[in-house]
Amino acid sequence: MPRPARAATLATLTVAVLAAGTALTAPAGAAPEKTAPRSAAPRFLAASELPPHPWSAWTASPVADGFPVELAFCLGEGVPAYDYRHRVFHTELDTGAVQVTVVTGSAAKGKALAALLDEEIRGCAARIERTDRDTEAEGRYYGSLPVEEGAEVHGLHTETSWGATDVHLLSVGRDGRTVTVVGWGQMGDFGDAPVSAFKKTTRKAVEKLY
Repeated sequence: MPRPARAATLATLTVAVLAAGTALTAPAGAAPEKTAPRSAAPRFLAASELPPHPWSAWTASPVADGFPVELAFCLGEGVPAYDYRHRVFHTELDTGAVQVTVVTGSAAKGKALAALLDEEIRGCAARIERTDRDTEAEGRYYGSLPVEEGAEVHGLHTETSWGATDVHLLSVGRDGRTVTVVGWGQMGDFGDAPVSAFKKTTRKAVEKLY
């Protein structure tokens, strides 16, 4: 599937989520949680650190402020207001990825945020099916990784009534008060997901924060 077609599929899921009343951050008017100074900003993955693509090289966009719309299909109203930063990656074909990081005010707040994001990902498939009757979704848990304060790895497969099928890998990791989420996705099913390589990417993402 060409990348524009796949983007349309993800856009459909995102619209369904937003139509159900979700938002990428806390309700309007809510003040973001206090975070660390920008000078302490964590480092992001490089394109070469993503799961290798067999036919196309990864390209990394510049790091940008805000929570990425690419994760709206799975992380909506459950995402608290923080000063998020993110980086989007893509190939010339149908595969895309994203990393988002946030530095909370303390290790305790970081732990709570990581747990909340992990819970939201665990419930993602059920929420998609509730908000979009044309999409069937299945989630899988691929285990935890012993890196810094830990990381959790999940998979998600979606299939629409018109035959579009996508597979995603998502992880949440933490180093002290800093939390990062990594997402990967392409056309296909669970058999097409590079789980082992994605675990290596997740480990690298957490190790590289500082």
